[in-house]
Amino acid sequence: MKERPEVAQTAHSRVYNMIKNSGLIEKDGKKMYSFFGDDIFGLEDAIERLVEEYFHPAARRLDVRKRILLLMGPVSGGKSTIVTMLKRGLEQFSRTDEGAVYAIKGCPMHEDPLHLIPEHLRDDFYEEYGIRIEGSLSPLNAMRLEQEYGGRIEDVEVERIFFSEDRRVGIGTFTPSDPKSQDIADLTGSIDFSTIAEYGSESDPRAYRFDGELNKANRGMMEFQEMLKCDEKFLWHLLSLTQEGNFKAGRFALISADELIVAHTNETEYRSFIANKKNEALHSRIIVMPIPYNLRVSQEERIYEKMIGESDMGHVHIAPHALRAAAIFSILTRLENSKKQGIDNVKKMRMYDGENIEEFNQVDVEELKNEFPDEGMNGIDPRYVINRISSTIISKDIPSINALDVLRSLKDGLEQHPSISQEDKENYMNYISVARKEYDEIAKKEVQKAFVYSYEESAKTLMDNYLDNVEAYCNKNKLKDPLTGEELNPDEKLMRSIEEQIGISENAKKAFREEILIRISAYARKGKRFDYNSHERLREAIQSKLFADLKDVVKITTTSKTPDESQLKKVNEVIARLIDEYGYNSISANELLRYVGSLLNR
Repeated sequence: MKERPEVAQTAHSRVYNMIKNSGLIEKDGKKMYSFFGDDIFGLEDAIERLVEEYFHPAARRLDVRKRILLLMGPVSGGKSTIVTMLKRGLEQFSRTDEGAVYAIKGCPMHEDPLHLIPEHLRDDFYEEYGIRIEGSLSPLNAMRLEQEYGGRIEDVEVERIFFSEDRRVGIGTFTPSDPKSQDIADLTGSIDFSTIAEYGSESDPRAYRFDGELNKANRGMMEFQEMLKCDEKFLWHLLSLTQEGNFKAGRFALISADELIVAHTNETEYRSFIANKKNEALHSRIIVMPIPYNLRVSQEERIYEKMIGESDMGHVHIAPHALRAAAIFSILTRLENSKKQGIDNVKKMRMYDGENIEEFNQVDVEELKNEFPDEGMNGIDPRYVINRISSTIISKDIPSINALDVLRSLKDGLEQHPSISQEDKENYMNYISVARKEYDEIAKKEVQKAFVYSYEESAKTLMDNYLDNVEAYCNKNKLKDPLTGEELNPDEKLMRSIEEQIGISENAKKAFREEILIRISAYARKGKRFDYNSHERLREAIQSKLFADLKDVVKITTTSKTPDESQLKKVNEVIARLIDEYGYNSISANELLRYVGSLLNR
């Protein structure tokens, strides 16, 4: 016991240690738990709150453990996934040394062997081992102790158990059905009438089947599905179980149970539940953890990729940025309109996704999040998007879909969506237009990169030339012509042609150039080299400048009905590069080129 105190841990402590042992990454003051990393995307804040405000204090035996954990959030937001992960995780954890669980052998409730230690010895046990013992020996094991072991607790056999939902060991699931036909025995077990003749009494524990979900979930966790739809009599048992750690079954004394009870519901059901005064006692024993929709575009893409990977759509080619266009639309529907000056929902979406927006910083992001604590509880759910993508795949003959196909399908689907108000529908139509504009910019940049031959090399050359001129400008020096050796003034025309691409005004150019020089110095101090990827806005400006110089070539080669040989060669080079380096196939690459050509000709 002294060497391995973890074998005596409570159910809540076991869950917390399981999550903690999987690994923790701290980034920008945020905690990310590896346990949830492969299946839950974009909910780091909600997960951190769940672990730090519920599981951690509950593991320390604080009063929080006497509460039912209720996950509340919109449909398809990840609530069921979190519960399933906890159940599967406990199954795996119980097979490790750190998560080993021991029980009285042959006990249908897998009772903790420490319950065998009499009350009057428990203080001494705590002094010796530092382990608190809570709960009383169950009626069945009290009888077995006397009859099978002659009252000698040291002779009682103990076995290691492994949690399994399928075998109903340490993990239970309760789903309410028709209140008229469902029996409370589903929760607490029932009398085995076939044994009454043998044992002579209904109050003999051997004549009772301890096979309800509360019995079987002892030592682990029980998922209470649709808890708020349950008949009241099913919820009464939860009152004493949560507060006192026991429940009533049959004609016995209270039965001790140590288990995490987790339920999940949507916001409408929860509001209805708390509005009913009869539910006040249970409401006070519930801790509600909001699980909103993800609000980050990059994470939303990962959700779609995961859902598609689990489907039979794996053979379909989905063009790059098709899922991103859908994700942009979804996130916009979930955002609240900020009252902060200079922030629209597109900027907000980008800031939430970690993009650097001029004039705003991380403090502004936190302020935006605090402005609407319930943000993300409404909007389009991921299943709707996947349903529309599926519809697109089925309706399109060729096994390749692009962003325009997806956005068109999302728009068509809104007409038949049953639960969207007319006002929301109009807003959502507008968000599809915004997502289309965002995709237009992405598409132009994609073609722009592919059209520039040896793109990185061209960009690097232009960047170096710009930096040389900026350095000379800021230090009031001259540049030397590499061919003639002649001293030249910094090339103002070149610098402005690049800066104008990202909207740097004449008045702001000096500050921007000085900022670049400071960044170069900072890199140099750390022994790093300032390169093409070191400054996001400058990189964007270089890309735009290169593309601006090539725009006419792109327009001609993508829209010419009878391209000449050199144009055809250029187009084929671009298509090859889109396929080899950017993830397109021949169909989607050709569609992209035609679309960007039409954009440039508008």
